Amino acid sequence: MQIQDLPYPDPGVPDARSGPRFLWWLWRNQLGGQLKALAWGLLHFVCVAALPFCVGLAVQAVIDRSGTRLALTGGLMALCGTGIAVGDTFLHRAAVTNWITAAARVQQLLARRASALGSALTRRVAAGEVVAVSTGDVEKIGWFVEAVSRFTAAALTVVVACVGLVVYQPALGVVLAVGLPVVALAVLPLLPRATRRADVQREKAGRATELASDTVAGLRVLRGIGGEELFLDRYRRASQEVRHAAVRSARMWSLISAIQVLLPGLLLIAVVWHGIHLARQGRITIGELVTVYSAVMVLNYPLRHFEEIAMAYSFSRPSARRAARVLSLERSTDIDGSREAEVPGGDLYDPATGLLAPAGRFTAVVCGDPDTAGRLAERLGGHPAEPGPTVLLDGVPLDDLPLDSARTAVLVQDKDPVLLSGSLRELLDVPSSGAVRAEDALAAAQCQDVLEALVQGSLDAADPMDARITERGRSLSGGQRQRLALARSLVTDPVVLVLDEPTSAVDSHTEARIADGLRRLRSGRTTVVFTSSPLLLDRADRVALVHGDEVVTVGVHRELVDTEPRYRVVVTRQTDEEQAATDTDVDLAADSAALDGFEKLEEIEESA
Repeated sequence: MQIQDLPYPDPGVPDARSGPRFLWWLWRNQLGGQLKALAWGLLHFVCVAALPFCVGLAVQAVIDRSGTRLALTGGLMALCGTGIAVGDTFLHRAAVTNWITAAARVQQLLARRASALGSALTRRVAAGEVVAVSTGDVEKIGWFVEAVSRFTAAALTVVVACVGLVVYQPALGVVLAVGLPVVALAVLPLLPRATRRADVQREKAGRATELASDTVAGLRVLRGIGGEELFLDRYRRASQEVRHAAVRSARMWSLISAIQVLLPGLLLIAVVWHGIHLARQGRITIGELVTVYSAVMVLNYPLRHFEEIAMAYSFSRPSARRAARVLSLERSTDIDGSREAEVPGGDLYDPATGLLAPAGRFTAVVCGDPDTAGRLAERLGGHPAEPGPTVLLDGVPLDDLPLDSARTAVLVQDKDPVLLSGSLRELLDVPSSGAVRAEDALAAAQCQDVLEALVQGSLDAADPMDARITERGRSLSGGQRQRLALARSLVTDPVVLVLDEPTSAVDSHTEARIADGLRRLRSGRTTVVFTSSPLLLDRADRVALVHGDEVVTVGVHRELVDTEPRYRVVVTRQTDEEQAATDTDVDLAADSAALDGFEKLEEIEESA
């Protein structure tokens, strides 16, 4: 797989049982690229390790005054230099390719999982953790995956160099053969502590990211209640905790780096001291001493990759664990379904609550509990929060349909819709039936003032459709964002449209016009609206009251207000005390009327 071939046609099915298993799965799925990087790495490192032998031969050739050997050695050094340059160039190219393709594979897997889970993802994993996994964690995972091949090449080179030195000069080669493994493995006792500190840093950074995300998302509300300073102080404390954890982690890694510098230096001193004694005794030549000395100096380069792989693993392990946790989440139903891809049309029925939305009708649903309304709306769209009876569309279970078909048939707009950054034209460029124009949807959602605000906020957009929308529409008010999201849903024109409190952030006059526009534009199409607004309820063909996770009564708005006390309490927003007081006033009025009638009857009898 090359970079130009991305994205993957199929990123595969990951092994998400644990972080290390996920890393191993990624490495195996890049075997071709890893072998290519390993080959170029071996060429590069072996040529680097061969230079000391060439230097030693050249020095000995000068001492022996042999021009032929000196020329031959010069040719070997030129060949090694060429191998170093070519190997390093293509090793870097292969390593970067492995890094980018691994990161792209992880991002595709996360995007596919998020698409399959839908709104259930943020209920089961914190939003901050999802952000951390899809940004910083992806980079750390890619770093480890591409570093494995370079580390393997470096380790093999060290082994080959030690064997070569033992064969070339046993007296000094044995010292290196014993000393180099000690230098390479000396930091192993420190790695668990360094890993734990890195884990603590990642955990605190994830909490800080989550807090920042929640604060920014609710900034408008925080300003309204004067809670900005409170949350700012919380973020300051969280960021300071991250800083302290990062400093503690950096101290441990600096100690590891210091050891990686100190021990090779001590080994070099030991080799030179021992080599000088051997040279004075005539047991080795000056060229052999220079060769061994140069080998110790040069081998520090591949030894640094031992430290890098340790850092890469300690940093990527918690990242891989978080990614594996997200990727291991499963839908309660199979996304492939058991039926052929089709988009049925007809009545929408929920066996769990008994809710029926007749085909082509405007059905309003009143729930006393907003959480119950949200769960029921998600279940109607085929996104159940927990296993249970599946919703039927024209008698066809939504769970039996492929996920794409189910989402094409039923569209759910939750109470907090998200607007992506981009132009208004891009926002409304969604898969649709083509029957509803963007202009008609914007008009039905009463977005005239929104279009004016977007044009005024854009410097070079004369056409409102080219106006830019900031990230999550933060430059717009809550009501404006809500109306744009409603227009986007109307443009889609699904077989069944489910709206959860679509007008909760707009004023009553605008709400009345939206209700008329919604009814007009969705005429003949199945529409389900979860609301407690009398303006919307009065325009619905039928109203269902859900109480205790089941439909308790069905009728029209005016009839239910007069006959159903539970419905009246929710719609008029009366408290239990107000309802009791109202019932008491009615009883007192009835008693007073009866008493007046009795007194009048007595007066008539006395007159007679």
